[in-house]
Order: sequence, then C-alpha cells, then structure tokens
Amino acid sequence: MSQPPFRSPERGRPRIARPRLGRPRLARVFAAALLLGAAASGAVSQGAADSTAYAAAHARSDAPGPTFWVDPDSAAAHQVTAWRRQGRTADARLVERIAGRPQAVWLHGPGPGPVVRAATEAATAQRRTAVLVAYFIPHRDCGDYSGGGAATAAEYRGWIDEFAAGIGERAAYVIVEPDAVAQKIAGCAKADARERYGLLAYAVERIKARPHTKVYLDAGNAGWIPAENRLVAPLRQAGIAGADGFAINVSNYQTNAVSSEYGHRLARALGGAKHFVVDSSRNGNGPYTGGGEEAWCNPPGRALGTPPTSATGDPALDAYLWIKRPGESDGTCRGGPRAGQWWPQYALGLASRARG
Repeated sequence: MSQPPFRSPERGRPRIARPRLGRPRLARVFAAALLLGAAASGAVSQGAADSTAYAAAHARSDAPGPTFWVDPDSAAAHQVTAWRRQGRTADARLVERIAGRPQAVWLHGPGPGPVVRAATEAATAQRRTAVLVAYFIPHRDCGDYSGGGAATAAEYRGWIDEFAAGIGERAAYVIVEPDAVAQKIAGCAKADARERYGLLAYAVERIKARPHTKVYLDAGNAGWIPAENRLVAPLRQAGIAGADGFAINVSNYQTNAVSSEYGHRLARALGGAKHFVVDSSRNGNGPYTGGGEEAWCNPPGRALGTPPTSATGDPALDAYLWIKRPGESDGTCRGGPRAGQWWPQYALGLASRARG
C-alpha cells in the first residue's frame, strides 16, 4: 500500500482502488453473504430491514431492459440508518442518493461462490439483475494499491469456475477484471501478456456459459489508452469475441459523452458488433483538472453521475452502471482512508453535488 502508484508510459494512470482481502475483510464478506441470503428469505435484523426497505422504495425501474439489484447491506445504506438515528436527517437524505441505487458487488478474494450465489439469489427474489465484478487476476493492479489476486494461473481458473457456478441459472451482469487489459498495454511488466490474456479469455468463456449472464470485458477509459486501436488485438486475445461487449470508465470520471464516443470508436475498431457499458458512478462533474495529486485519487469537487439504468437510448450502450461503489476511497491520498474503505465525508460530497 505504501508503494508509489504505477504509471503508464504516456500519462499518470487513472487507476482503480480496491482493498486487499485480508482475514477480517473476508469474514465480513461471508457475513454479508449470509445477510443477503436472509434478506431474500425475509429473515433479517432490524438494521438490515431498514436498509432493505429503503432500497426497495428507491430502486429504479429500467424498462425495457433489466432492473438492477440494490444491495441492502451496503455501507451507504448503513450510513443512512446511522445518521437518521443521530438526527442528521439532511445528510441521510443526501446519502440515500447512493444507498437506494444499484451498485456492483466486487469479488476480489478467495472463495467467491457464496457471495455470488447470495447476491444473485437476492436479486432474483426481487426480479432484478445483480451486477458483479470479477477482480482476482494474478498480478492484479501490477502489485500496487490494489495488489493481490490469484497466486497462479491454476488458482485463477478454479476461482473463475467457482464464480460461474455461483451464478447458476440466475441473471447477472459481470464485469471481468477492471484494469487487466489496459494496464498490460500501458506497460505493466509483472504480468505475462500471453498468460493474462489467456486467463481473461477463460473467464469470459466460463462466465458467459451461464445461460442468463451478460459479460463485459474491461477496456479502461477514454483518458488512459486514447488510441482505441491499441486495445483491439489485446481484447481479441482476451476473449472479447465471446463476451457481450466491454466496460469503460470503471472507477474513473470521464463524462458520459466522452465515454460513449470512445465506446463507439472501440466497437467499430472491433468490427462493429460489440456493445458496451459505462461506469457513471462518479462522473457527474467530469474529470478533475485542478492539478496536484493524481486526478484519479479522491479528486475534489466530483459528483454522482447518471443513476444505473439499461434505458440508455443508445442501441450499442447496454447500460450506465455504478461499478465503482460511490463513497469508497481510492486510497490514502487527500486525507482518505485506505483504498476501498467507506468514507462518509467523500460520499456526502458526491451526493451533494449530484444533479439528480
């Protein structure tokens, strides 16, 4: 965590920030899995019941496509409950803009099956679709802030098999390995290209084999690899042909307009048939341009973006999604907690500046 961030050769890297899954975190993840299963069956504690009721009341209807699932046990939902009890009703109402909207569930440690199963079962019980992120590739994050992942290729393949089995016959949108392709293109020497792209292709194939799953291979963002043609061969090696499409702007701040234009360019470069999804979780005010610390790391003045929806009005753009969970820190820059930890003050800022 104390290492300097990895830089691409061409620019400061707009990186993802996620915590390593240590033992305490792993215990919480499995506890969350049990709670999600309980929520699906109605057996929840009072605190979780408050969060569940809030999520149900504020979830969006996204016709004509799927309606995405709202996690009732998110840090944002618990923050709303806590602030209401403390009398901080105005702040609670603001953070409800996060808590009541669908966010991706990140799988980034050993044993993903129970959490995947619990999330998809809870979503199915509400006739909704869970959004999941597979994030366990060997040499993840090139060993930096979100370093970790599987120790070997064999371990990763087994992890993917368990992930896919956890989905079963239920509906899901799955984002495959944020950063993995673009990071390799940008110059990460730790990951062998042939192995990495082969493992990504394996992940796409195994997860896409589930009958009601859409799979999107991560493709960075418009500010990271601006020349989209550089992504074409790596994405093809990584199995894009078997995926529904690609994901862009994960954990970044590029606007919908910039991301959409980039997505269309990349889709054309890939042959014109692939669709894409855009992470709009924190792009309401676009990217930070104030200089100083890296623009990717807890930049000030940002805002929530377009709420998750599959009603995009663009046949090639399958959904705006909140893949990055708003309010989670990018790292210890600008006074933030460690990467992936809930930061109430930052969440409040994102929500207060949101336009909707």
